[in-house]
Amino acid sequence: MPVEIKTTCPYCGVGCGVIARVEEDAVVSVRGDPDHPGNFGRLCSKGSALAETIGLDGRLLTPRMAGAPATWDAALDRVATTFSDTIRRYGPDSVAFYVSGQLLTEDYYVANKLMKGFIGSANIDTNSRLCMSSSVAGHLRAFGSDTVPGTYADLECADLVVLTGSNLAWCHPVLFQRLVAAKAARPHMKIVVIDPRRTATCDIADLHLAILPDGDTMLFAGLLAHLAAEDALDQDYIAQHTEGFWDALGRVAHLTLAGIAAETGLESADVATFYALFAKAEKTVTCYSQGVNQSSSGSDKVNAIINCHLVTGRIGRPGMGPFSLTGQPNAMGGREVGGLANMLAAHMAIESARDRETVQRFWQSPVMANKTGLKAVDLFRAVADGRVKAIWIMATNPVVSMPEADLVRAALAACPFVVVSDVEAETDTTAHAHVLLPSLGWGEKQGTVTNSERRISRQRAFLAAPGEAKADWWQMAQVAARMGFGAAFDFPDAAAVFAEHAGLSAFENDGTRDFDIGAHAGISADAYEALAPFQWPQPAGFAPAAGDSRFFAEGRFYHADGRARFVPVVPARDHRTTPAYPFTLNTGRIRDQWHTMTRTGRTARLTAHLAEPFVEIHPDDARALGLTPADLVVLASAQGRAVLRALVTPRQKPGHLFAPMHWNDQFSSAGRIDALVPGLVDPVSGQPASKHVPVRAAKLDVGLYGFAISLEKPRLSGSSSRPLVYHALARAAGGWRLEFAAAPLSLEEEGGAQDRDWTGWSVDTLGIPPGLEPLGYRDAVTGQIRMAFFDGERLLGAVFLSPRPVAVARNWAISQLNASHSDLRRRFAVVAGRPGAEAVDPGATVCSCFNVGINQIVSAAAGGCRTVEAIGKALNAGTNCGSCRAEIREILHGTRIAAAE
Repeated sequence: MPVEIKTTCPYCGVGCGVIARVEEDAVVSVRGDPDHPGNFGRLCSKGSALAETIGLDGRLLTPRMAGAPATWDAALDRVATTFSDTIRRYGPDSVAFYVSGQLLTEDYYVANKLMKGFIGSANIDTNSRLCMSSSVAGHLRAFGSDTVPGTYADLECADLVVLTGSNLAWCHPVLFQRLVAAKAARPHMKIVVIDPRRTATCDIADLHLAILPDGDTMLFAGLLAHLAAEDALDQDYIAQHTEGFWDALGRVAHLTLAGIAAETGLESADVATFYALFAKAEKTVTCYSQGVNQSSSGSDKVNAIINCHLVTGRIGRPGMGPFSLTGQPNAMGGREVGGLANMLAAHMAIESARDRETVQRFWQSPVMANKTGLKAVDLFRAVADGRVKAIWIMATNPVVSMPEADLVRAALAACPFVVVSDVEAETDTTAHAHVLLPSLGWGEKQGTVTNSERRISRQRAFLAAPGEAKADWWQMAQVAARMGFGAAFDFPDAAAVFAEHAGLSAFENDGTRDFDIGAHAGISADAYEALAPFQWPQPAGFAPAAGDSRFFAEGRFYHADGRARFVPVVPARDHRTTPAYPFTLNTGRIRDQWHTMTRTGRTARLTAHLAEPFVEIHPDDARALGLTPADLVVLASAQGRAVLRALVTPRQKPGHLFAPMHWNDQFSSAGRIDALVPGLVDPVSGQPASKHVPVRAAKLDVGLYGFAISLEKPRLSGSSSRPLVYHALARAAGGWRLEFAAAPLSLEEEGGAQDRDWTGWSVDTLGIPPGLEPLGYRDAVTGQIRMAFFDGERLLGAVFLSPRPVAVARNWAISQLNASHSDLRRRFAVVAGRPGAEAVDPGATVCSCFNVGINQIVSAAAGGCRTVEAIGKALNAGTNCGSCRAEIREILHGTRIAAAE
């Protein structure tokens, strides 16, 4: 009989419930859980494709040492011995853990316990440092605790929702659709989007403020001054529940509308409109994400936002409050267990002697870290300069995702001992591991995650552990035992870890700590297996109907006096461009990819929308650089270099660029965008400034552009890579797709780049059997070369080359890998790169959920479907996660303009 298991999505911080169905033949399908309070049955394009990412191709299935298979005992002994010897010789701060918001809370808990309570160092940090540590700092400064005050329901009952530094439509699509539905049901709701780019989220905005990078502090500091000037204050709330108002106001009272507009790059009238909306709407929620956090002034941005909610008393009540939208599925769980270098477990403070003593007594540990450890950027610099001599990296890929990525790569290459726990055998980071440990992946592991609204949900296993893969918490517990700490890490299962974690949250907690899930202390394995999603706090004796899950409506903050703090901020914007680096680069996520593509890169559905690394550039800048759409662009900063495809669009401001952070050396030749990002960090949070990078841009000199499809994975090493100056590889339906470019031949060589032996190159690169002759042609006038390789009726691969970016019906061409080609006309259609009159080219993918292309949408529009809703009824496009609806609307608008012309 088929089995259905309720679990939780492993992608963003929305924390959607998923039902995984396993058929008798082991085929897995997924759908949204209609009972989960985070998503009520909806899934985004990534969540909908989860079943396509669980194959074992490329998985790390056995421990490895020095590149060779090893037993678990040998690998664990090596890790324990090397860490113990390093600590004995150089002290506890000579070792480090770098962990991840992809870990489950149970994994995080064991890692933090081992490092801080038994090794005695706080050198444990996480990739969550890169996405939400400025929110943590802002919360701690204002509230005295790292507390998210509100809930998702607040977005649905607010009269004004401010989205700042958040492309909600692409980065939190399910939450975005809840907001869309709320606005449709309550048309008077206003939405303001504050973002330098015109993103898909602007589709529902009543006002888009295209702010200059890092202008947020000035904008919200000015808002505080405006609220005071207009007497739009809650004087009772200020007096009863806060401290520091007059000091904070004194820093900003001098600001003028004209000065604010000049510093933010906005029109004075738009700033005035935003301020008036905020002053008028009591039910206001301000959602913020990476555009606020990933800044050298991220903590001040967060506090500038919180100040505006404190001064109006708009916090902790339905439809009111600042709301940090967490990027990762368990960054919140990591914060709860103290997985950052500046925190202790259960939201206790490492700088507090009382808290350190409390945690040490609960753990009965021999030592306790007594100072903040190395935060992510400083940690890898310490690896580079030799202070950290042994590092254990878990569930993350810092050679791609860290700023100064080239420095990180060099640091790991030189580090005496690197351990990596991962599910993938080959990543940019595993390449530097002395010991590789195979971890369980989604669908295989058991544990919990916490989403952005403080809701703890179970991830449950529905697949058998593959090969010798083991849970991350088990790996660390085994190493702890081998280091002599076995009694404290004798956990029989994940339930026992969670039970201890819950017990610590309640230990000597008299209400002075926000995080308390004591109701689950000592939870049994059966109760843990049945655990339903819940929001904390849930202290011992908690009754579900006992009260509101929001915080701070009646004050009761977590500073010693119970009052919140207004944090004075200095609203100064940093101008970083120079004549040598005249552009400002903004980095971030795209709709269908996740982090460094180790999961999303496994499915063709998620690579179809945007299949290669790109840079968005304004048409004026493109003209000045001599760029046309689809040219290749070299971006360079003082730190590194990348080669990206030009996406020319007015969504960008002149002088500003955007590039995604996902691509790595497994999928591209020079797409690691974080190699360009400096190690500039917020002085309070230590979070890197990934959204404001000075760079220069230039057109790449190309001899031939190329596009290829193949059944086999292209081999891009050795002689196959020599003629190329660029490549980007992606899975495609039934095979692979490859974008590439070749360098011009030197002046000494005869002819042009097309004179190279491209047939031989194609055979070597695409894995074509020797002796198989292609069907194709060379055009001496246009310089185009096209060839296709057939084995009987089956297409094995095809290559298209041109002096200009290749014009091929890519999705149609890819579909031919799964077609029969007994008809010679169909074979010539493949060589031509476009279907004949009897076939249809769907065009570039717009809707990944239903694989709908732009040509299909244009055709439906011509047939009378003139609204997004009509397109949805005709093609299903936009009816699942909805994150393509803005793009569909743009296509329809363009179709109407073309018809009018």
